[in-house]
Amino acid sequence: MTCLVVDDDPVARALTARFVEQHEALTLVGTCEDAVAAMNTLARMRAEGAPVELVFLDVEMPEMTGIELADALGSGPGETQPQIVLITSKEEYARDAFDVAVTDYIVKPPTYGRFAKAVERALAQKPQPEPASDTQDAGSLFVKSEGRLVRLDLGQTPWIEAQKDYVLFHTASGEILVHTTMKALEERLPAPFIRVHRSYFVRTDRIEDIEDSSLVIGRKMIPIGATYRVALLDSLNAL
Repeated sequence: MTCLVVDDDPVARALTARFVEQHEALTLVGTCEDAVAAMNTLARMRAEGAPVELVFLDVEMPEMTGIELADALGSGPGETQPQIVLITSKEEYARDAFDVAVTDYIVKPPTYGRFAKAVERALAQKPQPEPASDTQDAGSLFVKSEGRLVRLDLGQTPWIEAQKDYVLFHTASGEILVHTTMKALEERLPAPFIRVHRSYFVRTDRIEDIEDSSLVIGRKMIPIGATYRVALLDSLNAL
């Protein structure tokens, strides 16, 4: 999820930003020292077609409080608004946080464990992409490889792996390297593909074995990121 950190305290702002950068499911897109600057940043990024998905927001700030910003975002028309995690030094704002329907509420100073719990809640509430249209072939994907568009049979692609600025499709007929990102791919892949690690997508119908923090497809052992484990297990038809 793309994240914005908003806090007028530079030390607290830096700590939250560091937590975001350490979490494999989050991408830090910026920091702001007040709510007014945050509102402008959110509007600009939405207009650019890259809306922020999650805001870590301090409550007590000059000119406009975090509660006021969260309330303003919640009442805005049009596109889906970002989720809000309030971070403040006073527990007395918990009732106000409930009133504006934020995702979570963290009391300063935050620990990474408490931060990670808030992220799990946000991921659970993240809107899922629309299912593929009936007119679209969900079993294939056209990818640009070596200067040409290649039809890739997703049914014969048991797993996909990140390779720096590229993505490597492992297919029955060989490997295909494509210049794209895992985030862009996540929005295009149909079921039964699921992300199991920051660097891997797999087809759930090709998984042979799962043990601790890894799974097996064929002879390939693939790691399972802690952030993705719950969603993976929920997607399986398990007794």
